[in-house]
Amino acid sequence: MRDASRPAAPGAAVGTPPGEAPAATGLLVPAGLASREARGSASDPAPQTPAGLNTPPAGRKGLSRSVWVLPPVAVLGVVFLYPLALVVQQSLRPENGGGAFDAYASVFASQSFRDALGTTVWLAVGATAGCLVLGFALALVIAFVPFPGARAVAKFIDVFLSFPSFLITLALLFIYGTVGMANGVWTDFTGAADGPFHFLTTPWGVLLAEITYFTPFVMRPLLAAFSQLDTAQLEVAAGLGARPARIIRQVILPEALPALAAGGSLVLVMCLNEFGIVLFTGAKDVTTLPMLVYGKAILESDYAAACVVAVVNIVISVGLFGLYRVVSKRAGA
Repeated sequence: MRDASRPAAPGAAVGTPPGEAPAATGLLVPAGLASREARGSASDPAPQTPAGLNTPPAGRKGLSRSVWVLPPVAVLGVVFLYPLALVVQQSLRPENGGGAFDAYASVFASQSFRDALGTTVWLAVGATAGCLVLGFALALVIAFVPFPGARAVAKFIDVFLSFPSFLITLALLFIYGTVGMANGVWTDFTGAADGPFHFLTTPWGVLLAEITYFTPFVMRPLLAAFSQLDTAQLEVAAGLGARPARIIRQVILPEALPALAAGGSLVLVMCLNEFGIVLFTGAKDVTTLPMLVYGKAILESDYAAACVVAVVNIVISVGLFGLYRVVSKRAGA
C-alpha cells in the first residue's frame, strides 16, 4: 500500500501507480519510456534532405529544359518554317528581279487570280453550308432515331475521317463519270451513244464531291454534342405535346449550335485548301487558289506568282484556322 504521508511525485496524477506516467489517451505508458521520448523529441532535430540532393540547380534546370526543347524546335524550323520563309522571300524578292511588291501587284491585277479567289470562296462557302445541313440531318437520325446498326454507322464515321479525299472523288467518278455506271445504265436502256451525266467536270460536281467528303467532319462533333444532351428535356417537350420539328428547333438546335460552328469552321478551312478533289474530278474550268499555285509553279514555271498566291492562301487559311480554334474552345470541342 502506498504511504499516505509520502508526498506524490511532482506532476504525477492522483491514482497513478509508482513508476508510471499518465497518458493523455487513458493508456498507461512507462515513465522511463515517456521521459526518453520527450527528451528525444526535444533534442533530436527532424531528419532533413540535403539541399540540392534531389533539386538540380537553377542553371542546370534551365540547361536541361533547353536540351529537350531544342530538337523539336529545330525540326519544326527546318521542316516547316524554313520552306515557308523561302516562299515569302520568293514572293517579295523574285529571282527575275523587280521591286518588293511587284509580283503582288501583278498577281492581284490579273483576272485569273480574281476568278480563282472567287471560285475558291464560293465553293468553300457552298460546301460548308451543304455539310452543315446534311450533317445535322444525318446526325439527328443516328442519335435520336433508333434503328439497327446505328452504333456501327457512328463508328464508321470515325473511320471515314481517315479516308483520303481523292478516294471519294474516284468513287463518284465510277458512278457518275463519263463512262461511269449511271451513264452505262442509261445507254444500255435507251441505246443512246452517250449518257446524260456530265456534271462532275463542272463546279457542281466539285461541290458534290466536297460535300460528300467533308460532311462527316460536321457529324462527328454533332454526335458528341448529342450524346451529352439531357434526354429528360426531350421527354418533357414531347409530353407537353410539342411536335418533332419544334423539339428540334427549340431544344436540340440550341445545344448543337457550338458543335455546328466548330465543325463548319473546320470544313471551311479544309475546303479553301482542297486540291485533290478538284484535280481528280477533271474539272478543267474550275480553278481554285491551290490549283492556281499548281498551274503557275508546274505548268508556267512562274514561281514568283505561285508564291504570291500561296502566301495569300496561307493568310486566309491561318485567319480562318484562328477563328476555328476560338469557336472550338468556346464550344468545348
